[in-house]
Amino acid sequence: MAGRIHEEDIASVRERSRIEDVVGDYVALRNAGGGALKGLCPFHDEKTPSFQVTPARGLYYCFGCQVGGDVIDFLQRQQNLSFVEAVQVLADRAAITLRIEDDGTTRQPGLRKQILEANDAAREFFAAQLDSPEAIEGRRFLAGRDFDRDIALRFSIGYAPRHGRALTQTLRGKGFSEEVLKAAGLSRDGGRDFFVGRVLWPIRDSAQATLGFGARRIYDDDRMPAKYLNTPESPVYKKSQVLYGLDLARREIGRRSQAVIVEGYTDVMAAHLAGVETAVASCGTAFGDDHARLLQRLMGRTDGLHGEVIFTFDGDKAGQAAALKVFKGDQNFISQTYVAIEPTGLDPCDLRMQHGEAALRELVARRVPLYRFVMSNIAKGYDLDRAEGRLAAAREAVALLGSIRDKSLVDQYMRELAGVLGMDIEEVRREGASVRRQAANAPHHEPLDGPEPPEGDAAGMPNPADPALLAERDTLKLMLQHPLLFDAAWNSATPDDFTHPGYVAVFGLIAANPFGEDWTERLRAAAQSEQLQQLLLALLVEPLVMEADESYALKHTSQLRLDRVRRELRDLKSRIQRTDPIEEAASHRAQFVQLTELERQRRELLAILHD
Repeated sequence: MAGRIHEEDIASVRERSRIEDVVGDYVALRNAGGGALKGLCPFHDEKTPSFQVTPARGLYYCFGCQVGGDVIDFLQRQQNLSFVEAVQVLADRAAITLRIEDDGTTRQPGLRKQILEANDAAREFFAAQLDSPEAIEGRRFLAGRDFDRDIALRFSIGYAPRHGRALTQTLRGKGFSEEVLKAAGLSRDGGRDFFVGRVLWPIRDSAQATLGFGARRIYDDDRMPAKYLNTPESPVYKKSQVLYGLDLARREIGRRSQAVIVEGYTDVMAAHLAGVETAVASCGTAFGDDHARLLQRLMGRTDGLHGEVIFTFDGDKAGQAAALKVFKGDQNFISQTYVAIEPTGLDPCDLRMQHGEAALRELVARRVPLYRFVMSNIAKGYDLDRAEGRLAAAREAVALLGSIRDKSLVDQYMRELAGVLGMDIEEVRREGASVRRQAANAPHHEPLDGPEPPEGDAAGMPNPADPALLAERDTLKLMLQHPLLFDAAWNSATPDDFTHPGYVAVFGLIAANPFGEDWTERLRAAAQSEQLQQLLLALLVEPLVMEADESYALKHTSQLRLDRVRRELRDLKSRIQRTDPIEEAASHRAQFVQLTELERQRRELLAILHD
């Protein structure tokens, strides 16, 4: 509910709402002496009464759970209501018309109450129409989703007649003015109904007041293009602040400190029928910050250690994108955020129809932390069998981890990320530190700490001074300047022994052009790009570190091959870390055979180098 209630009206609500009467609706009170009343606390289990009400002061207090307050506080806690909702409930009980101020302007006295009464009358009208002969298509729609008449009654589902003025005429006959019906979003200009020929779901707040409706198209000739149509914004209906099913789920959300977010009205119904009684859905808009705050209030947790918000998404790209969007807004939750993914892509309603209610409960039970789902999807976008792919995945993931609201959890998440990527935790931490430095320095365009990036990398040319590439560069210089120091197979060197694309290309030229007459000219002619020609020339003329012989050449190629074997060992160990030894037993055994062979090669190459 938007706007601010007059302070005088709030005072009137407190004065005319006797706390012993309101509490008495929920707690059996008895005389405790001294003008006080006692009973069993409604907020925690107890056998000996510790809950006390003092009517003279209008206060209550529980000595067991150590909470107390006035009549408004009590109703907020008991019914999981906001302050404004609790005041409204008490005002209705005491027949008080509240004045609401919005942006400095006082609205028509009693307008909100009249809109809510009109909405409730409309709900009754729509529900009755579902049994009419005309509503047969609506009943077929529900039956096709395994919802019978009793279920329709339970969820107050209704039908809007195709006659364009049926609701408006009925409500005008009950005394509602045209201005109220238009303000409620029930009528359009000219007295036409807003909803025509559709199945409807009433959207209520946690105090069970009907705020508006959601309507689904069921006729092919429906002139409204949208499949779903919702009540327009009104003094009581704000789509960014309402959740369908909240009236059904509010108590269980508070009791379990859990909320399950689904995407549609029928999904909410299916979830509740399956026993997932904390399910709600946004109405005509994406789940947003206001929804998050609403749920947090209903769960009533502030310690960050309890409670969970579970989102259900499809396993496709759209579902992954939705999960990422939620993750970026995760700081709005104090409770932990989870995601439940149905691999088959079925939504909760279809899942219930095809596989039964147990399958829907199992879907929620299989929930995984949202951050873990997001990190796993990031990892799937990279080649984790290569070190570069793992590093790139780590950079993207740790950048997202920076948005985690609870910083004490970040290190734990990084450890799990290391496991997902098959990396050492220290590598992941270094990437996290690098990303943080980049983020901190980016606005000022200052260089990062540590060495400057190798020159020429952006242009595809290797940096001559890059220590990680010195073995590759020196070996190619030897091959080009002293080819006779190598055997015909270039000492068993292969393109995989080189990591920089430029060096791979140069070795490709060497391997494809056997040494002989005019060899240098043939190599230059075979270089397809100006950049490759320049790199080739540089390697041909760059001086060697020392006098070369066959032993020197063999040690260079051995070092090159050893570096490649070490890279393959790192990649293989990463794959082994990511392979389940039980569910993927054959693959796990094969990887260990490969590991043994690589270790043998490593030892042989080390022996050559140490000879």
